[in-house]
Amino acid sequence: MITFWIAAGGLILGVTGLLVWPLLKRESGGGSVNDNETLLSVYRQQFAELEEDRHSGAITVERYQQAKQELERRVLEEAATTPARSVAKGRFSPRLVAGVVAIILPLASLLLYWKLGTPLALTHPLAPVPDYSSASEASHQSMNGLDDLTERLKKKLEQTPDDGGGWALLARSYVELGRHADAVPIYERAMTLLPDDAQLLADYADALGMLHGRSLEGKPEELIRQALKADPRNVKALMLAGTVAFDRREFAKAAQYWEQARTNLPPDAEPEVVQELVSGIGEARGLAKGGALSTPPAATAMSSGKQPGSDQSLRAVTGRITLAPNLLAKVAATDTLFVFARAVDGAPMPVAIVRLTKQALPFSFRLDDTNSPMPSRKLSDMDHVMIVARLSKSGDAMPKSGDLQGKSQPVTPGTQGVSVVIDSVVP
Repeated sequence: MITFWIAAGGLILGVTGLLVWPLLKRESGGGSVNDNETLLSVYRQQFAELEEDRHSGAITVERYQQAKQELERRVLEEAATTPARSVAKGRFSPRLVAGVVAIILPLASLLLYWKLGTPLALTHPLAPVPDYSSASEASHQSMNGLDDLTERLKKKLEQTPDDGGGWALLARSYVELGRHADAVPIYERAMTLLPDDAQLLADYADALGMLHGRSLEGKPEELIRQALKADPRNVKALMLAGTVAFDRREFAKAAQYWEQARTNLPPDAEPEVVQELVSGIGEARGLAKGGALSTPPAATAMSSGKQPGSDQSLRAVTGRITLAPNLLAKVAATDTLFVFARAVDGAPMPVAIVRLTKQALPFSFRLDDTNSPMPSRKLSDMDHVMIVARLSKSGDAMPKSGDLQGKSQPVTPGTQGVSVVIDSVVP
């Protein structure tokens, strides 16, 4: 606290001195005291020259009288205005102004600090800064927090069992936690209350597909049809319907569904989603014209019945995201962290992506097929991928000037322990 006041006092005195010194200097060397004497000596010289001209006959007597009267008039005018200027100078004495500044500036500084600063910080210790040295611990705490909120929501809904929107929210929370088995019965309960909610039906179909080894056959497909009947423009239902058609090798139909999904995307849709739809549409159109299948269709992989823990799930990439110390000052609390995998050769769109806040740094990530934004292109289908971590200032996944990012070397799906350091600024 003493150090703070010494530093603050020194700064205030320094600034006050810089302002007061020129005023005092002006006072000591300012305004000429002999202004009147100087003017009178000039006029005396002019009178003497006028007399010489008259005696030598250079000017007539009449011209002499006119010039003399003019000089006398100017002398009288100067004598009348000089006292007024002296009084004006006295009203704004530099010494007086310096004294006012020397008093008001320190007082104003203290008052502003008391009003706008944090005076309590002088006597109260700062709150401890969280230590995120353990990424797994930070991630565990975050998941525990979401678990707690989910359980609180569940208890509240037990008191209001007719809240269909609340049950739908609870089901989506279970999906976010990866608890698809818990989400399915909650979706079923929400459906009894909101039977014609297209988004709810599409979400339920997606959760069932994930629970059944990423297969959309059977009840998930029936739910997709119900969703499109309730709302033919529902984006998620259209995307899932396109996946079902792609699985059946009905490529023209898949392209049609995905084109409708792209048309109905909201204006603020993430660019990656748009790009993945464009990619899927292009691939489906090419296959419909007899082209070769560049990547196995997502739905075919689902219908193979491979459960988590199979060879397919072993294609996940795991690792750790850290931030270079020299960029710590450039990170804001509102930054959004994107971690994604993209193919080394081919389209730049991500094949797996996760989004979270920068408070998760350092972050232990896992990217697999469940993180794919587009069913037609999955992480497990790639030969080599690059892991990119980006702190976005705008919250947009597309890189913008000022964003912070880092990249890994090319790795094969299934690589564990990949290290990515965010160490550069997007120009």
